Amino acid sequence: MKFWRRFLLCSSQRNTEGRMRTDETGKRDNFLKSLFRRNQKNPKGTTNGAGVKIDIPPTFGLTFEENLQQGHLFQAGKQLIQQEEHLFGREIGKEEKESGENKEKLKRDYESLLKKVWLSVDSSLSAGAEELEGLKSAVSCIQQEEEQDRRWGKKPETQAPEWRPRQCRQMHDARLEKMVEKRMEEPNVIVEGNMSSLKRDICKMGKQMKEDLLKVARELQNCYPEEFDICSVYAGLYHQAFSQRLTEIADYELVVDDCIYLLTWVNNYYPNDILKSKELKGKINCKSLGDLLPVAVARVLEEQYLSDQETQVKKFVSTALRKQEEAWLSGAQPELIEGHYSPISIDVIQCVDSAMKHARNVLGEVDKAQPIMCQLTDFLRSYKKSLEDFLKGKHGNTKAVIKANLASLEQFETYIVTERDVFTEEMRTCCLSLVNAMKDCGYQYLSKIIHADMKVWYRKLGTQSWLTENSIVMNGLLEALMGHIEKCSDLKTSCFEEFVGRLHGDVMVEYVYRLLKKKLRLKDQGQQEAAARLLCEDSKALHALFTEKGSKEEWLSEILPNIAEVLKTQDPSMIQLDIVNLAQYCPDLSDCHISDLLHLKTNLPISDIKMIKESLSEIRNSVISQNTRPFFSRVHRQDRGMIFAKMVKW
Repeated sequence: MKFWRRFLLCSSQRNTEGRMRTDETGKRDNFLKSLFRRNQKNPKGTTNGAGVKIDIPPTFGLTFEENLQQGHLFQAGKQLIQQEEHLFGREIGKEEKESGENKEKLKRDYESLLKKVWLSVDSSLSAGAEELEGLKSAVSCIQQEEEQDRRWGKKPETQAPEWRPRQCRQMHDARLEKMVEKRMEEPNVIVEGNMSSLKRDICKMGKQMKEDLLKVARELQNCYPEEFDICSVYAGLYHQAFSQRLTEIADYELVVDDCIYLLTWVNNYYPNDILKSKELKGKINCKSLGDLLPVAVARVLEEQYLSDQETQVKKFVSTALRKQEEAWLSGAQPELIEGHYSPISIDVIQCVDSAMKHARNVLGEVDKAQPIMCQLTDFLRSYKKSLEDFLKGKHGNTKAVIKANLASLEQFETYIVTERDVFTEEMRTCCLSLVNAMKDCGYQYLSKIIHADMKVWYRKLGTQSWLTENSIVMNGLLEALMGHIEKCSDLKTSCFEEFVGRLHGDVMVEYVYRLLKKKLRLKDQGQQEAAARLLCEDSKALHALFTEKGSKEEWLSEILPNIAEVLKTQDPSMIQLDIVNLAQYCPDLSDCHISDLLHLKTNLPISDIKMIKESLSEIRNSVISQNTRPFFSRVHRQDRGMIFAKMVKW
C-alpha cells in the first residue's frame, strides 16, 4: 500500500535531455500517465454532465500540457482534478515535502488552465467556428470545476485546497459583465444617416446589443448547457449596461427631438425590434429584466414629449377652426371634398390620429398617449360654440354650411366610435355628446325650415277638414314633404338617410300632436271607424314616402294603426286592452295622452275613461316593452307652438 502511494505522489516531469531521472521515477511517471489516460478512450464526441456535446478528438497519451496546448480544456481540467483528489484526498505522511512541491505545481497548472478558459470566454462574442469548439470545452471545464467545488464543500475545510472553492461560474458571469460593458462603451458598429451625436451614441449601443444577442442566440447558446440560460444572462447584462447609459443621458437637458429618440428606443425599438425579434423571442425572460429607465426618469421625459405634442396639436386644430370660421362668415359656399365633406374634419382627424400613432410609437402604450385626446375634446367644444354663434346670425350660406358640417360631424363620430382604445371612457362619452349635440342642431335647423313651410298642412291634421277631405289634405302634405326632402338630397347619402329618418319621426309626432289637440270630436261608431281607417291609410302613405327616401324607422309605421284600434273599438274592456297594447308599444304613453286620445270618443262615458286609466295604472309596471325609443314623450301638450319652435335649442 505504501508502495502505491509513493507512485501516485511522484512528479511526471521530464529532464531537459528528454530522459527519465531514474528507472524508478520513470516507472512512477508511466503509472501516472496511465492514470491520466483512464476513461479517455472515448469517441470523437463526448458530453459533459449537463448534456452539452463536446467534439474533442481522442487524447491517447496526452499529458496535461499537451491537452492545454491543443485546447482540450475539459480533459486538462479532469487531469488536474484527479491530481487534486490524490494529493488532498488522503494523508501523505513521510512524503509531505514532495507533496508540497506537487501541490505548488498543481496550483500553477490550475492557473494556466483558467487563463485559457477565461481567454476563450472573453473572446466568445468574436469567436469563429474553431473558437466555438474551444468555448464548449471551456464551459464544460467550468461546469466540472463547479462540481468539484460542491464535492469539497461536503468535506472539512482543513482538507480542501486553498483555491477551493474556485467559484468559476461566478467569475464567468463577472467577466461577461465586464466584456458587455466594454462593448457598450465602445460599440464596433457602423451607423449611417445624419443624426445628432446623442442619437448616434444611442443607435450604436442598440445596434451593438442586437448584433451580440443574435450571436448568442445563433451560436453561443449551443456551447452552454440549458441550466446556464445564457441568452437571458447576456440579455440581463446588456439591459443593465444600456439602462445605465440611457439614464445618464436622460440626466442632461434634452431637446425634444433627442427626447423623442430616446423614448422610442426605450418603448419601441428595444422591446419590439430586439427582445421580441423572431430569433430572440422565447429565449429571453423579458419580465425579469424590468424597466429600461427608472419610472421617475421616464415620466419626466414622457411629460416633456406629451407637452410638446399637445401644444402642436392644439395649435393646428385651432388654426383649422379659425380658417373655417372665416370661410363661414365670408358668405362663400363651403369648400367641399368629394362633394360633401368640409375639410375641417379631415384635417383635424388626420392631425389627432397622426399625433396618437406617433405617441403610441414613442411611448409604447396607447394609454400613455391619451392626454393628447384632450385636445380633440377642447376642439369639439370650440367647434360647437363657433357653429352655435354662426347660426345666431343671418347668412346666405347657412344651409350649405350646415350640410357640409353634418358630413364632417359624421366623420368625427365614426372616428370616436371606432378608435375606442385611444379614449378614456369619460373622454369618449364627452366627445360623442358634443358631436351629437352639433348633429342635432344641424338636422333641426334643416327640419325647422321644412316644418315652418309645412305649417299650413299640419294645421289641417286632426280636424273636421282632415276627416271629410282627407285625400286633399294628405296629398298636399305628401307633395310638400316630397319637395322639401328633394331639396336636401345633396346631403351625403348616410347623412341624407339620417335626416329623412329624423324628419319621419318629427312628422309622425306632429301628426299625433295635432290629432290629440281636441279639435276633432267623433260622436258615433261610424265616425270613429272612419277616422280609424284614415289613420291606417295615412300611416301607410307616410311610411311609404319616408322609407322610399331612405328612412330606417320601421317602428313608426305601427303607431297610428295602434291608435286606430282604440278609436274603432266600442267595448270599454276591449278599449282597455287596446290602450295596454299601445302602452306596450310606446312605454312613454302618459295618462294625459290617454285622456286626450279617449276624448276623441265623445260617446265614451267619463266613468269608463276613469276605469280604463285606473286599470292601466295598476298594470303599467308589469307591461314589458322592447321599444325604448321615445315617441309620446315628444308629444308635449304644452308645446302648442309647434315642435320645431324649440329645435334650435342646444
